[in-house]
Amino acid sequence: MGLRTVLTYEDYAALPADGRRYEIHDGQLSVMPAPGTRHQQVSRNLVVVLHLHVKERRLGEVFHAPTDCILTDTTIVQPDIVFIDAGRLSIISERGIEGTPTLVVEVLSPSTVHLDRGSKAQLSARHGVPFYWIVDPGIRTIDAYTLLAGAYQRAARFEGDEPRALPPFPDLVLEPAAIWA
Repeated sequence: MGLRTVLTYEDYAALPADGRRYEIHDGQLSVMPAPGTRHQQVSRNLVVVLHLHVKERRLGEVFHAPTDCILTDTTIVQPDIVFIDAGRLSIISERGIEGTPTLVVEVLSPSTVHLDRGSKAQLSARHGVPFYWIVDPGIRTIDAYTLLAGAYQRAARFEGDEPRALPPFPDLVLEPAAIWA
């Protein structure tokens, strides 16, 4: 049994700018293909809606990929969307989000479903991210999870034609046409 090399942020920063999307999960390199166009449309629509709501109410900051979220020196991820509430803006640095964001949003792609629902959700829970959304453009749903006792529990689901608010934004009523258009 050989020794496992544990990668750090320094290793991550030295990776080539070759068009691939890299992350480090507990010291192990993860490489993902670029997202497809449907993923990008839905991600863009959602980030616009979130950004406008957050800015208007001065709730904090919203960032979209690629933005490094440095959970530890050996865990660096690039969620599709990240929200940091106003009380925690000090974790925003020039190189990325250095600490635990308030909300992580992952928009599913066929090639990343297992990561977004599995290891990335587990990493977010382990690092104390209070809210985690999984957006599925294929079936037009957003599952909103809340961290309870170290594990995510589904708190709400956005689906169908009914506008709905999701935690942590009780005053933001999402309109289906604005997200899936």
